Amino acid sequence: MFTGLIEHMATVSNIQDPSTSTSANKDDGFVMTISDASPILDDCHIGDSICVNGACLTVTKFDQNSFEVNLAPETLRRTNLGELKVGDKVNTERAMSATARYGGHSVQGHVDSTAKIISKVPDGEAIRYQFQLSSSELLIYIIEKGYITIDGASLTITNVDEKENSFGIMLIKHSQSKLILTNKELGDKVNIEVDCAGKYILGSQSKLESLVNDLVEKKLREKGLI
Repeated sequence: MFTGLIEHMATVSNIQDPSTSTSANKDDGFVMTISDASPILDDCHIGDSICVNGACLTVTKFDQNSFEVNLAPETLRRTNLGELKVGDKVNTERAMSATARYGGHSVQGHVDSTAKIISKVPDGEAIRYQFQLSSSELLIYIIEKGYITIDGASLTITNVDEKENSFGIMLIKHSQSKLILTNKELGDKVNIEVDCAGKYILGSQSKLESLVNDLVEKKLREKGLI
């Protein structure tokens, strides 16, 4: 579990495609090394979870300055991580500890989909962004003044446009120096994780309605009414 409060911007230093190696499993996805990461590695262990641009990844190797992760095919399909290049900056956050101050919202690190930036407009010292979702199915979980995770950062939703399948956020001056979003431009992709509370509530409601409908249909069939 994460809070969506980005701890550090690290740098992609190496990307290895196992499919180019004769000894590797071609279904293993990519191996990525992330460097300039010493601020989040002082208590690191093999197997720890680190959120990278919103995706919960497992540390397979590390030293004082860098760590290595595997990007499985599912991760590559769901996120923008497969588009990263050596030298790109990434948002990172360690899994939260039981004693940490809980300042963001509940972030699982399970990216739902991506969205693209369709508007980026200065608003005083802040920047207003509008994002268009790649999947309209997620819009039901996005509400004005609710939470959303963008590239791992917990942000507040300022507006929702159902016709455009888009939503907006405002990035304050303090956050601009802490997040990779500041350097992204129109058309760039971001990783999206909607608030998990909404997924559980609405998902449970849908399943309950389906169960009730099935039971009603069963009883009507037993009575020969349908």
